[in-house]
Amino acid sequence: MSSSNDHVLVPMSQTNTNGLPGMNSSDVKTLTGDVLSFHNITYRVKVKTGFLVRKTVEKEILSGINGIMKPGLNAILGPTGGGKSSLLDVLAARKDPRGLSGDVLINGAPQPANFKCTSGYVVQDDVVMGTLTVRENLQFSAALRLPTTMKNHEKNERINMVIKELGLEKVADSKVGTQFTRGVSGGERKRTSIGMELITDPSILFLDEPTTGLDSSTANAVLLLLKRMSKQGRTIIFSIHQPRYSIFKLFDSLTLLASGKLMFHGPAQEALEYFASAGYHCEPYNNPADFFLDVINGDSSAVVLNRDEEGQEANKTEEPSKREKPIIENLAEFYTNSSIYRESKAELDRLPKAQKKKGISVFKESEYVTSFCHQLRWIAKRSFKNLLGNPQASIAQDKHVVQQAPHPLFHTWRLIWSLCSVFYRHEYISGYYRVSSYFFGKLISDLLPMRFLSSVLFTCILYFMLGLKKEVAAFFIMMFTLIMVAYTASSMALAIAAGQSVVSVATLLMTISFVFMMIFSGLLVNLTTIEPWLSWLKYFSIPRYGYTALQYNEFLGQDFCPELNANVSDTCNNSFAICTGDEYLKSQGIGLSPWELWKNHVALACMIIIFLTIAYLKLLLLKKHS
Repeated sequence: MSSSNDHVLVPMSQTNTNGLPGMNSSDVKTLTGDVLSFHNITYRVKVKTGFLVRKTVEKEILSGINGIMKPGLNAILGPTGGGKSSLLDVLAARKDPRGLSGDVLINGAPQPANFKCTSGYVVQDDVVMGTLTVRENLQFSAALRLPTTMKNHEKNERINMVIKELGLEKVADSKVGTQFTRGVSGGERKRTSIGMELITDPSILFLDEPTTGLDSSTANAVLLLLKRMSKQGRTIIFSIHQPRYSIFKLFDSLTLLASGKLMFHGPAQEALEYFASAGYHCEPYNNPADFFLDVINGDSSAVVLNRDEEGQEANKTEEPSKREKPIIENLAEFYTNSSIYRESKAELDRLPKAQKKKGISVFKESEYVTSFCHQLRWIAKRSFKNLLGNPQASIAQDKHVVQQAPHPLFHTWRLIWSLCSVFYRHEYISGYYRVSSYFFGKLISDLLPMRFLSSVLFTCILYFMLGLKKEVAAFFIMMFTLIMVAYTASSMALAIAAGQSVVSVATLLMTISFVFMMIFSGLLVNLTTIEPWLSWLKYFSIPRYGYTALQYNEFLGQDFCPELNANVSDTCNNSFAICTGDEYLKSQGIGLSPWELWKNHVALACMIIIFLTIAYLKLLLLKKHS
């Protein structure tokens, strides 16, 4: 099997851009890329149905799929829900192995354990950091995916070559762009995502809906780029929904899927003739891709069905049950009886059988090409650059902190997004870094500085404005308390968000937890008045520990009516009057010993450790598949 690093990137100026509509057989023979074959792929998942009575049923996503993908453009086409994305993930070794059976081979041999790291996979949503430039994004990929034995100037040469190959020279040092700042165009952003995967020079490149979100002209430009890359010997496999004709004619191989069944798999230019043999003729000037989808969906308004008299007579004599079969079933059956299927099956059978393995293997954790410290440094470096490159978000966050403190759960959105986003999942699955490197990198670059800065800012503004106790120790104790509360709240948010695929779900769970904690914080009701069977819930309230520590820090030793105390006034002897801070603390159930202050910080520290441990374990147990 050829190595993923056997290829040399060819600059665009050296590639032949003529003859784009497809390669002939003589062209294919000169290519040295890997051949991916798949044998009897079946994928079933368990889904829950029903509202009142929940029932678990098994749903078949893919059914007995066979085929072969050679160097060139290999398109997987089909209607929504047809199984094209599932097949792509299976071929890329990114699908849950439970319920999955069959073989996926590379040059007749089982996929290697590190296939997810050596192959390229471009997700549908572009995973590039908008606050960084195109070059900086590629540098991040090169730093973590290329071996440390490779010198920096060699990595830079690889980056420059990828930039030139993708035609990104003019925007190489421009920021990709965020919702706050304008950046490169959609097509350039997509090419940057492709470049992140090309850094390792993979022989097989997967793309999930590469034209999504692009206008027709930009989408055509992206596919022309992929066509040129395929002529360099790469096997490019991608799913696509509804391409225009100028894109369709670039395809070398076409796989049509519907309801998890193969409708066609073979040379793209033979698809029209194949459907004509099945009785479905494409109208003049109709887009073949649209025509195929219309046929599969049973849209008779766009299909001209021509049968000769013998065929019509034969159809009349068929059994009613056969004539009434859904069109997808008929097309799937027609394909299994076609000459194209027999040729494909014969080619698959010629592959080395001795190296085949039963079932889809569960891949072992691959070794990373860089060390933990190297990964930690680059992750922290990128996060700091993101903070500096997106000042609007950081300023908005600090402003929000000043308005909402001491309720720090309101400003944990950045950490929640970072753990729920597609960034982390894709980069982790692709072997950019270890879980530990990412986790501690985010703590160092985001949680520690941002929560520290906001707590210090809040204390400096509010402490003297409110005229609190004029003691240096009291000032720093308040600051330390707010920092601990902020760290604890953020750690809780991390524990909730880790592993969640939807940001809104994580935010909802966090909000519910926050409301619960506020009820038992002591701000709304005196905790000594709560019934014993409910009072134990206060030990789970983060604000309660901070509020108790702040009360002790401010009220201990305070005398609110010194004149009356000097005259031994009856007012202060009245059981309803509180003239000293010590009396107030006792009324709140707070003792006067120093431990009453520091035990709150100890409790917050323990909660930080527990929450961070939960977050790390959830990330560690995150499955490396979709």
